[in-house]
Amino acid sequence: MSFGRELFSGRLRVDLLDSLPPLGLDPDSEEFLARLRTFCEEKVDARLIEREDRIPDEVINGLKDLGAFAIKIPREYGGLGLPGVCYHRALMIVCSTHSSLGELLGAHQAIGLVQPLRLFGTDEQKRELLPRCVREISGFILTEPDIGNDPFRVRTTATPVDGGYVLDGVKLWTTNGVLADFLAVMAMAPGGMSAFVVETDAPGFTVEYRNSFLGLRGLENGVIRLHDVFVPADRLIGPEGQGLEVALAAQDTGRLSLPAVCAAVAKWSLKIAREWSRVRVQWDRPIGAHEAVASKIAFIAATGFALEAMVEVTGRHADAGVVDTRVEGELAKLFASEMAWRIADELVQIRGGRGYETAESAAARGERGVPVEQLLRDTRIGRIFDGSTEALRVFIATDVLAAEVPGHGRPARAGESARSFGVLGEHVRFADRAARRLAGRLDTGKARWGAEIGERQLFLGRVVDIAAELYAMTASCVYAKALGDSAVELADAFCRQSRRRVAELSDRLRVNTDTHDAAVAARVLADSYTWLEEGVLDASIEGPWIAEPVPGPSTRPNLHRKIRRQ
Repeated sequence: MSFGRELFSGRLRVDLLDSLPPLGLDPDSEEFLARLRTFCEEKVDARLIEREDRIPDEVINGLKDLGAFAIKIPREYGGLGLPGVCYHRALMIVCSTHSSLGELLGAHQAIGLVQPLRLFGTDEQKRELLPRCVREISGFILTEPDIGNDPFRVRTTATPVDGGYVLDGVKLWTTNGVLADFLAVMAMAPGGMSAFVVETDAPGFTVEYRNSFLGLRGLENGVIRLHDVFVPADRLIGPEGQGLEVALAAQDTGRLSLPAVCAAVAKWSLKIAREWSRVRVQWDRPIGAHEAVASKIAFIAATGFALEAMVEVTGRHADAGVVDTRVEGELAKLFASEMAWRIADELVQIRGGRGYETAESAAARGERGVPVEQLLRDTRIGRIFDGSTEALRVFIATDVLAAEVPGHGRPARAGESARSFGVLGEHVRFADRAARRLAGRLDTGKARWGAEIGERQLFLGRVVDIAAELYAMTASCVYAKALGDSAVELADAFCRQSRRRVAELSDRLRVNTDTHDAAVAARVLADSYTWLEEGVLDASIEGPWIAEPVPGPSTRPNLHRKIRRQ
């Protein structure tokens, strides 16, 4: 059973979330997180990573020594065998040190080789490769220059030969690809898209570029060329043609990684907003006492609590394995990435000119160096990778439309169980009513557009956004009920804010400019308004919008980075 699927059917199954496994961590997890925190505080120079756009070898080796690359790898394969909740908290620690550290660990354990091998690997593959994942770095590469969220257009080929396959193609934006020891590579075999384990020292494997981005400095992301790369038959993960299932399943299990990072963004933002808003005085009062700033602080605090609630509640249920948390994970990724960006933007506004100034510049003139502008740069990617906001809305909606959710007896109506939530009960009752209205509007949409409802992306997007709000509200109430005390105040604040957003989204389901906007966009694309573009210069560097990969061997030096053991 799935809370998320039931939600779209109009049933707020609070009972599925309220059966929350005990809070707290086991002693092994606590001990590991304490060691990780000490390492990050004492051994990691975040400003050095930001300046040099590179994680030092000694930091990577130190993380390996701690077992940070093997948090969720079972102990039988040499890993720490710790729960997902511990992994999420570890991401919060390393990301608040420097964002690239979280991407390094997440790309390896969330979508790298670890999850595909655990879920689809043969016993022999697990015995041979999972112990290597304890200290060797992996990644996952699917994207190509002309392929983003549409994996069926993959051009990289896997041609069967004696003893295995030969891979040919060019891959783009390969997180960890620059320094990985081995990778999960998606390629088209005769039986369809398939997943292969590729060694990065194999002949024909070349890292041609290391990409540079708006944020996430230190991220080892590159362009990889595969030319006549031989892959043994026993390096095929799962049956031929099952590559997409491998990729999606790995994403499902790692979906809460980004929400955990977003929760860390909110936690740090709240700390900075609180401290700064007390000492910065304008018009004879601390700025936090002014209503315009106070509303921003309240938004950061309430939303930060909701993000932690989603990660903790869904993460613990995912560890327990009793309920299906895939839809909740997708909703969490969607909601968290959008809210973390808003939080970062609001923090810049609270800090004013100092929010736009780099930490190095502020420190050089004698003030505390607070990397708020870096937070804004680093956070922006969350709305794009691991499924862009727009694509994820469509994916969730398509999945829900295709699934017929059966009834599971008559669960207790949320309204009936709301009494156990005390003052939060009114919010549970609201979410219950809103879920039923949401299902009704989805049914109305299906009746109106029939099979074409899948093309109504804005309508479906609002439906999914409302569901995400209701899920966040419910998780917040469940989490606050377990924590008690001041957590109830934060849950109440979040639900009040969320209810306003639900009302606005609901109104736009009925009254909107969607049809008119589509017509305007069509005229823009037909060059009807090019006169509006006159009077400015285009500073873009000349070149094709999408580079067409030229087949054949690489003509560039191999930029693959080997981590030196100290």
